Amino acid sequence: MTIAIAKSAKTRVTFADYLAYFDGSETRYELVDGELFAMAMGTGRHGETIDQVYLKIRAEIDRTAQPWIVKQGQIGVRCPRGIGLDTARIPDVVVMLRDEWQSLQDREAVIGFELSPPLLVVEVVSPSTKITDYRAKRTEYAARDIPEYWIVDPIETKVSVLVLSDGWYDVTEFSNGDRLVSPMFPELQLTPQEIFAV
Repeated sequence: MTIAIAKSAKTRVTFADYLAYFDGSETRYELVDGELFAMAMGTGRHGETIDQVYLKIRAEIDRTAQPWIVKQGQIGVRCPRGIGLDTARIPDVVVMLRDEWQSLQDREAVIGFELSPPLLVVEVVSPSTKITDYRAKRTEYAARDIPEYWIVDPIETKVSVLVLSDGWYDVTEFSNGDRLVSPMFPELQLTPQEIFAV
């Protein structure tokens, strides 16, 4: 079932309403503090960067035969917020347990609180999302207990790998030919230079 919701600054949307929301367009929305926010169309470079990260992670999952799945822009993640209003993000890349992905086959592809948190989320920065990717999502993903969060920044040509420790992320930044150090993918051979070589 789909429902229409009037979008105004004062309209609050529940998580259940968000899952059923459809406005007849191709627009995708994130739910932030109970409000719908349209996701802007990314640039070609943004999409190419997402592709590069996705392909490298997928190859590493296949090579190591992990019981994980990687998807780009197809999985929502429900996140807690300080004031208790519903929030669901749609990361650029998500790595999750394959079994839990199977449980989403006949319902909305959103990792709710009844499922384990994703193993890794990746956001590719654009000028319109920079503050959100570095600040708001960092807090939300930590509160959701996501063990690893990558911020891939084509603007500053760097990759920040954030690793959860005692409820907060420790950050290591990589640029140029630095090999990314990832606890999720300890043998991954990937540098920012390769990611941004578009």
